[in-house]
Amino acid sequence: MNRLTTSWGEYALTRFPEHPRDPLRAWDAADEYLLRHLAAPGAPALTGRVAVVGDRWGALVTALAGHPGPDELVQITDSYLGREATRANLARAGRAEGAVRLLTTRDAPPDRVDVLLVRVPKSLALLEDQLHRLAPALHAGTVVIGTGMVKEIHTSTLRLFEQLVGPTRTSLAERKARLVHSTPDPDLERPANPWPLRYALPEDAAAVAGLTVVNHAGVFCADRLDIGTRLFLRHLPEGLDGRRVLDLGCGNGVVGLAAAVASPGAEVLLTDESYQAVASAEDTFRASAPAGAKARFSVGDATADVPDGSVDVVLNNPPFHSHQAVSDAAARRMFAAARRALRPGGELRVVGNRHLGHHVTLRRLFGGCEVVGSDPKFVVLRAVKR
Repeated sequence: MNRLTTSWGEYALTRFPEHPRDPLRAWDAADEYLLRHLAAPGAPALTGRVAVVGDRWGALVTALAGHPGPDELVQITDSYLGREATRANLARAGRAEGAVRLLTTRDAPPDRVDVLLVRVPKSLALLEDQLHRLAPALHAGTVVIGTGMVKEIHTSTLRLFEQLVGPTRTSLAERKARLVHSTPDPDLERPANPWPLRYALPEDAAAVAGLTVVNHAGVFCADRLDIGTRLFLRHLPEGLDGRRVLDLGCGNGVVGLAAAVASPGAEVLLTDESYQAVASAEDTFRASAPAGAKARFSVGDATADVPDGSVDVVLNNPPFHSHQAVSDAAARRMFAAARRALRPGGELRVVGNRHLGHHVTLRRLFGGCEVVGSDPKFVVLRAVKR
């Protein structure tokens, strides 16, 4: 567990789920830069309603909960894991439950914001959508400050602040981090919010070719079907009627939809830790699923809401990063969770980049795995719970 030192106190912070050997901190230099700026002489007053968008593991709101200024402190996040980390970090800091109002990106935003702090996300689309949603709550006196690592803040990032908030400038870089200062313009004519985005699946999308996908901002491959999923769709299990199928890390729900289209009698569960992803999956099913398809949607931590030994098939296209950190940790956790959820004889089917070596992890967890499909870049693997 690492400790973040700020002008308002020192805080022991962890990611979620907490792991004693996790080498990654719950904050970075961009979070520290923003907190130093807010504590410096001449810094803008943190009064009224302070909204923090994209606070990855709750480091910002945990520190700011010790500041005497805000009348209300609000966190807005797309990550279930980030939200749970925030709860744990606030409790560890001795903050009363309710010290921070926790909202998701799918909740109605506050109707007025006096200070808006934005942790610039990896997804430019998610930033665009959130600025669109929050713009009506800003007023001429609202303080708007973004923070991110230099590699995360591009000309396109600044252009979004200019288009959706008002005149924008950046700070000098410190420890490879930068601040974005934007001044709300009440007379600004903003373009329409393009999200969610709808598109028809291509001809090589197997059973779901031509069907409509609905993508909310921030979901992987928002405007096209990625090549890994294209391969996966050609190598899904058949004959799933009457069986319980889990689309684990469902994203926009295309894989779960394919299972429902091919086997209308299957019961499909779709889960993801992203609120935007699960909203996309629900809307995709609403647009394209066959009549009578049985589907349930859940935002959560892998299979935490799925009883052990209750699933016949798990379908998984795992991420290879976690909030900018390139790692197979998420995949390993998903594979272990899938094994717990499967009935004896049930199978996990996974698609991933060849170089990630998922077969090694699957052999260790399941006692073996086989290749059921491949191309030069991706491989589809099948592992059976014995």
